[in-house]
Amino acid sequence: MERIKRSKIYAALLCVYAICALTACTENKTGVTAERSRDAHTEIEGLEWQEYVDLSYAECFTIENYAGGFRLITVSDDARYLIVPEGGCAPQGLKNDITVINQPVSDIYLAATGTMDMFRSLDALDTITLSGADADGWYIEEAKQAVESGAMLYAGKYSAPDYELILSKNCPLAIENTMILHTPEVKEQLEQLGVAVLVDYASNESHPLGRIEWVKLYGTLLGKEAQAQQIFDAQASTFAEIEEQVQKSDKTVVLFYLTENGAASVRSPSDYMVKIIETAGGNYVFADLETDGKKTSSITMQMEAFYAGAKSADYLIYNSTIGSEYKTLSALLEKEPLLKDFEAVKENRVWCVPKNLYQESMSAAKLLTDIYAVLNEETPQTTCLYHIE
Repeated sequence: MERIKRSKIYAALLCVYAICALTACTENKTGVTAERSRDAHTEIEGLEWQEYVDLSYAECFTIENYAGGFRLITVSDDARYLIVPEGGCAPQGLKNDITVINQPVSDIYLAATGTMDMFRSLDALDTITLSGADADGWYIEEAKQAVESGAMLYAGKYSAPDYELILSKNCPLAIENTMILHTPEVKEQLEQLGVAVLVDYASNESHPLGRIEWVKLYGTLLGKEAQAQQIFDAQASTFAEIEEQVQKSDKTVVLFYLTENGAASVRSPSDYMVKIIETAGGNYVFADLETDGKKTSSITMQMEAFYAGAKSADYLIYNSTIGSEYKTLSALLEKEPLLKDFEAVKENRVWCVPKNLYQESMSAAKLLTDIYAVLNEETPQTTCLYHIE
């Protein structure tokens, strides 16, 4: 009974932390980055503070550099991780709320599937030996092959990890997405077993480049800061190039999916995918939709309201990263016959974001390029969109 009470209290606290984290990441461009100044840095006895790592868009984490290659990562739930370089030792008297992670980091348990693409881009898949998804749950081919070959072992999903396997591999670190906040007892158990738990809040970033910038966090964790910077700069360069080319048009776009109960779910005006549409020159139909101050990636509305708002849209983009994937218009119309009245359907301007894009978190620049080409009525060889005919 006592353990149940502790779990309930812990769950309540984690919910509060989650709300605070969301608020910190959305009120303005501050979050944990609010105190990036020499006067507000984190003092660690025995270490000489040097600087904050420059972050251009990310709001949900900071990185502080110390002499000797030590790094302090702070994420939006106020969790702090001291990265100790190979051959180094953590200073004595370190505060209890700072988790030590020693380099080189290996044998990671990755339950946040959307993070795998960052490790792939850093050529660091070999640091992950425990997967939160089995082979059939991966859309990233390299991860799928690693599980099939045994190079990466399925260690249970985020809510039901295989603790025995995780311990047997001397796993030092579990990387989770925010779903872990719904099962706080799992996070607590992992930490009690000596496994550091890092919650990835990239999904809370409002700007697509803010999500991409999390590659700097993982570059710091793995000692690949320079490579991470190059990866981020390449994506940022694509955004800058398109922003220079784009001429704002009157073309309207809807990004949505159909729910199982006959409603439509549209992306929230603050969602990163809406930012990509607007950067590409499109006008998001539901840009003024009220969210009652809540941080949410999508909003569900009844079909009547969706019909009224989206019927005249120039382009429909179906989001199959959440909903079912449709390859043909006939299949989509079978699901919702009302769509036949939509202007975009009549004009053959219906596109789809494929299901695999959820895991391919480093594809923001490619998606932007695709949407820009579509809005300019080019005939692109798209990589992140396909035409529904």
